[in-house]
Amino acid sequence: MIDNGRRKFVKKGLFGLAALPFGMGVLTTKAFAALPMLDPEAPNAKALAYTPDASTAASHPAFKAGSDCANCNFFNAETGACPLFAGTAVEAQGWCQAWVKRP
Repeated sequence: MIDNGRRKFVKKGLFGLAALPFGMGVLTTKAFAALPMLDPEAPNAKALAYTPDASTAASHPAFKAGSDCANCNFFNAETGACPLFAGTAVEAQGWCQAWVKRP
C-alpha cells in the first residue's frame, strides 16, 4: 500500500515542476543598461563618416536628403544600437555613409 504522505509529496513535486517554466520567466528578467553613445571621433565612426546630426553631412557625396539613422535598416530604435558600431548607441538623427533605407 502507498503511503499518503509519499503520494502528496509526489503530487506537489510534479506540480512544482510543471509550474517551474512560468516562475523562471519572472525570476530571470534582465534590466538592460543603456549603451554608451558613439564618439564621433572614434576610428570606426570616422571610417564611416558618422555624424550625430545628419544635417551636417549634406556635403558628403554619399548623403541623400532625408537619410538619417532613424530610417536606416541597421538602426534599432528601442536601444539606439547600430551593428556597425558594436557596443554603442547612435543618435536617431545621426548619419553615416553605410546608410540603407529601411524597407
